[in-house]
Amino acid sequence: MAYDHELADRIRELVAGTEGVTEQRMFGGLAFLINGNMSVAASGQGGLLVRMSPDNAADLVDDERVRPMVMRGREMRGWLKVDTAAIKSERQLGDWVNRGVAYARSLPAKDKSTRR
Repeated sequence: MAYDHELADRIRELVAGTEGVTEQRMFGGLAFLINGNMSVAASGQGGLLVRMSPDNAADLVDDERVRPMVMRGREMRGWLKVDTAAIKSERQLGDWVNRGVAYARSLPAKDKSTRR
């Protein structure tokens, strides 16, 4: 399944003007990086991937619309998979994008020479 281009456009609008933002194809989708750190992505399996503090992520999991991201059978701490039903409105999407952007900003910038 290809990522949702409409969702990617909605994310792009929300992060427009954010310093250090770049786009990169990852996880079969389109990720939005802040200073080289992934913040959110339009997932290749549908919905949104959000990177956030592992300490806060578990509190947002409801196992219906928000789940831990699983990669190769392993749960990824601090990464959430948000179903499209939870990001229908701009406010809903904006809340998730803001969480991802804030966490990515809290991380040290990656040296451009080490980025792919």
